[in-house]
Amino acid sequence: MIELKYQDGLIPAIIQDKHSGKVLMLGYMNDEAYRLTRETGNVTFFSRSRQKLWTKGETSGHRLLVREIRVDCDQDALLIQADLKGPGCCHMGYKSCFFRKLTDEGEELIAPREFDPAAVYGGEQESQT
Repeated sequence: MIELKYQDGLIPAIIQDKHSGKVLMLGYMNDEAYRLTRETGNVTFFSRSRQKLWTKGETSGHRLLVREIRVDCDQDALLIQADLKGPGCCHMGYKSCFFRKLTDEGEELIAPREFDPAAVYGGEQESQT
């Protein structure tokens, strides 16, 4: 059995769309979030800013359903392949949290907004990580 290596009680989890291969987001899991993810099949994280567990989609309904969990060679990072149920994963309204490209001039939007975050979450959104 593999023993995951948590740093300060957390392990990074990269979430990838199972079908397209697109990276959707990066979050952090503590042991309880990892256990819940395995038990329920819904990706659950530990919010560093709010210091509590949260299951992706609990507010928006845009859930991440686990299809496969991989661990890196050092056992200190996870890659979770998932199916996204909903128009987007990002709380700012995009399919992926990686919707900007850094350029010499600054940043460039490289993806369209998929939904209105104010309509889904109400009001201003803060980071959920």
